[in-house]
Amino acid sequence: MKIIICGAYAIGTHLARLLSRNQEEITVIDSDQERLAKIGFDYDLLTLQGSPTSVKTLKEANTAAADLFIAVTPDENTNIVCCIMAHALGAKKTVAKVGDAEYAEEEIKAFYKNLGVDRIIYPEVLAARDINSGLKMSWVRRRWDVHDGALVMLGIKLRENCEILNQPLKNLCGPNDPYHVVAIKRSGETIIPGGNDELKCFDLAYFMTTRPFIPYMRKIVGKENYADVKNVMVMGGGATAVRAIQTMPEYLNVKLFEIDNDRCEVLNQVLGEKTLVINGDARDISLLMDEGIRNTQAFVALTGNAETNILACLTAKRLGVRKTVAVVENMDYASMAESLDIGTIINKKAIAASRIYQLMLDADVMNVTFLMQANADVGEFVAKEGARITLKPVKGLGLPKGMTIGGLVRNGEGMLVSGNTKINPGDIVVVFCHDVNMKQIEKMF
Repeated sequence: MKIIICGAYAIGTHLARLLSRNQEEITVIDSDQERLAKIGFDYDLLTLQGSPTSVKTLKEANTAAADLFIAVTPDENTNIVCCIMAHALGAKKTVAKVGDAEYAEEEIKAFYKNLGVDRIIYPEVLAARDINSGLKMSWVRRRWDVHDGALVMLGIKLRENCEILNQPLKNLCGPNDPYHVVAIKRSGETIIPGGNDELKCFDLAYFMTTRPFIPYMRKIVGKENYADVKNVMVMGGGATAVRAIQTMPEYLNVKLFEIDNDRCEVLNQVLGEKTLVINGDARDISLLMDEGIRNTQAFVALTGNAETNILACLTAKRLGVRKTVAVVENMDYASMAESLDIGTIINKKAIAASRIYQLMLDADVMNVTFLMQANADVGEFVAKEGARITLKPVKGLGLPKGMTIGGLVRNGEGMLVSGNTKINPGDIVVVFCHDVNMKQIEKMF
């Protein structure tokens, strides 16, 4: 597959890393030679210096032969224009990143699709979904619903009171057990576990289960004392905060802290009575105490400064808040934030790159996401008639090292998978993989 990426910024760089693992033919266009030199040194791809809105540059990149044309510069107008141009030159599919909520409206997306922009990515919408997913359960770092919740993936930080530590997984995750451990993050290393692996204290473990067994999971990992989220404090009143608050469940009580007085007036108009907007600095401990931090179950830091967000979450944890969520846009800070036990880390660039990454895969791949904290991919694949994945029970398939099957959905019902499970055509199969070519997995389906 020939892929052209316009913009050697954070999203383009992250995309290049994801896509280069699959040995695709990638060309990155950018006007800055320094950015190109860095990305060209780190990854196996071609670079081209020039303007992405130049016909000459697009022709030189052989845009006419592009299977996927991705525009992720910081300027949404540039992204829209070069996608329209790429479509006119013959690119098969185009994707543009935008930063204005207007583009997220279905009517607007349809308008631009007619002009040649096949897909519009608005990172704030994607980030808001992840934030609200993280607030559903105070004791979970990451939740991912498969096929409307037929299967549920839970990323959980394990503590001393977890009941299933230091035991071989083959004794815990048998055919009749209601969960499987599909990935473990331990001391910076990602493990796709086998039967002899064990869970350790402070692991970030990813479990696959079904919705009725979520309370059971909560018990065995020792999280029953975590209060459900009812009161939320949000720091920073930018676009991501607005989008997240507008889509939060009605039962949540939200207080939003914003330093800028003029912005507070705008937020009051946009958010209405649903949210109490407070003109103040959420790093002010006395202000937090006055506003009821002791009776708050979740603190969400969404300013544009990663250090501020990390420190604010650490302060909230010290004041007794169990669930903290921080936007950390600097990729280098993400692992540091994880080591500080911040909680849920949101990186809009990584989320957007993950969403675009899905578009390069076959139509039978329903959903793919990149778990930044685990450095692993998780995807929903549809098994075709006669596909290799359907020919033998799972234990006889010879799955690549670093890949495991977490579960499947058959006729709308979620099922966990054991070695004796036989996958049928039409099944939706959830796959976890670390350092495995997703195209290689795609061929099995």
